[in-house]
Amino acid sequence: MTTPPAVYRPVRVEARLDSPLSQWLWLVKWILAIPHYLVLFFLWIAFFLVSVVAFFAILFTERYPRGLFVFNLGVLRWTWRVSYYSYGALGTDRYPPFSLAEVPDYPARLYIAYPQRLSRGLVLVKWWLFAIPHYIVIGFFVGGAQGGWWSTGLISVLAVIAAVILTFTGKYPRDLYDLIMGLNRWVLRVSAYASLMTDDYPPFRLDMGATEPDTGPLYA
Repeated sequence: MTTPPAVYRPVRVEARLDSPLSQWLWLVKWILAIPHYLVLFFLWIAFFLVSVVAFFAILFTERYPRGLFVFNLGVLRWTWRVSYYSYGALGTDRYPPFSLAEVPDYPARLYIAYPQRLSRGLVLVKWWLFAIPHYIVIGFFVGGAQGGWWSTGLISVLAVIAAVILTFTGKYPRDLYDLIMGLNRWVLRVSAYASLMTDDYPPFRLDMGATEPDTGPLYA
């Protein structure tokens, strides 16, 4: 049987479900994560301002300044780690690092390929007009906390359900974990597209599981 070729994906979301997980720690993670929430509040303000600067840079040069790209990627990585630790997945008990850098040994990882050239035309419409269908869908996933996933959206509800099952059985349901990862993967792909970091339109598809399916090398 022939193995299908690897597919280029500009956004890759990887994770590892830690085992064993505490059966009770999830009840207080909202408190433990408060320092991260405070820092991320200001980082997301900076993220927005950097995206505005990148918008004009792309419009005039067709390039996303690499330094700005690295910063915004760092904010998305930090957010994903905190979300994975807290109520975006509850997939690890390891406290997230206060860092914009990639942390290869942390259970939650995000890779976005740096684009050598971006479309001037798309930058005018993709973040609002083209992304509207995705905004409608992921609005149900994340509820009212875009960028943080610590709300009463579908993702958080499923994560809490998984935690309750963990409390009584000592095991995190694998099928539920795979679904939660697929929902988070969808959100992060849309976030990268709407943040002007890629021209590749996000698929309307749940790629469930801890790792991306049929992908090639990692992109930093």
